Amino acid sequence: MRILITGASRGIGAALLNRAKADGHEAQGTGRSDPGLLTLDVTDPASHAALAATFGTTPLDLLVCNAGVYRDKGQPLDTGYAAPLWADTFATNVAGVFFAVQSLLPNLRAAKGKIAIISSQMASQEKAPGGSYIYRASKAAALNLGRNLAADLKDDGIAVGIYHPGWVQTDMGSSSAHITPEQSAKGLLQRFAALDLATTGCFENWEGRALAF
Repeated sequence: MRILITGASRGIGAALLNRAKADGHEAQGTGRSDPGLLTLDVTDPASHAALAATFGTTPLDLLVCNAGVYRDKGQPLDTGYAAPLWADTFATNVAGVFFAVQSLLPNLRAAKGKIAIISSQMASQEKAPGGSYIYRASKAAALNLGRNLAADLKDDGIAVGIYHPGWVQTDMGSSSAHITPEQSAKGLLQRFAALDLATTGCFENWEGRALAF
């Protein structure tokens, strides 16, 4: 399969890229300015257009929208959550997903490909213990975006899945997290392989367990 993974410079994205290549896929990743990766600033529509131009008409079997930020960890409710944090997080975690899909839609249509959106169980309205308001809201928006894309793209033969990668030992997840990036990547790639039009719009964790919306 020809695969493109956004946000592949470190963490889960890098693990996904390495695992996909090891499994024999023709996989590429993006980063803002990282050797060996395609250049992409997911917040910049012009950057998306430039990336799409490098693909031309080449079919794309799987787009993994992984790039994301978590800027508001530990922010105090009374004085935190400044406006720039909201703008930056939504530009990356939500608009960045949409622009990636939009710019590469011709390539996905050519392959009747798949879209995998890395969200989080923190997107769930049923799992709402408080805190991290910006990150939770952005991941809920990414979940909603994925569900609506699944509806709009089904007739094009494009399946869309939304996934929680687990609590992963990355800069975002911390060293006390439950699983390694490699464990998460292995499970996620299995989920992507299982995704089809019968399951489009699914919200699952890295082990395939359905999550509450």
